[in-house]
Amino acid sequence: MAKSPQNTTQTLFILLIIFSLLSLTIAYDDNTFPEKELGFKREKLTHLHFYVKDVVSGRNQRVVRVAEAATTNTSSVSFGMVTVVDVLLTVGPEPSSKQVGRAQGMIAFASQSEVGFLMALNYVFTEGKYNGSTISILGRNAINLPVRELPIVGGSGLFRFARGYAQLRTYKFNTTSFLEYNFYVLHY
Repeated sequence: MAKSPQNTTQTLFILLIIFSLLSLTIAYDDNTFPEKELGFKREKLTHLHFYVKDVVSGRNQRVVRVAEAATTNTSSVSFGMVTVVDVLLTVGPEPSSKQVGRAQGMIAFASQSEVGFLMALNYVFTEGKYNGSTISILGRNAINLPVRELPIVGGSGLFRFARGYAQLRTYKFNTTSFLEYNFYVLHY
């Protein structure tokens, strides 16, 4: 006796559900989580202290405007402007201070009432023990405050699975600004 097309479709549908459930069961197996391969060890707290050198104009400009609000926007706080940055991380605030990395990412002017940034940055370390490792932040920077705090949301290399916070202080502000950073990073 031949099967009807409806029975064949139902059988195929049931088999598809069974195979899908089996594949989910196979893919989720707590006993095979590769903790050692992912770099899990004992969690530790690392404090990093460095300066960021922002050059916002001139020949060596490292902060570049890539978008801004329509010309009808008369905001005194540049609301709607977006910049891309590739700035230097240095050991000290002096112009000749040793470079230890770069901060790369985007900053958006995200407040209509004050100068407040949304910062999405990767801090790429290029020297010493942390060479090749990164730390990522994503948060609000209200630059009129003397001390700002931004969340650390991840990292790579020695900072894999990073979390914590960054404290920022404006050290010097003009066409070449220096920001003082203190990172408090939990990582494995």
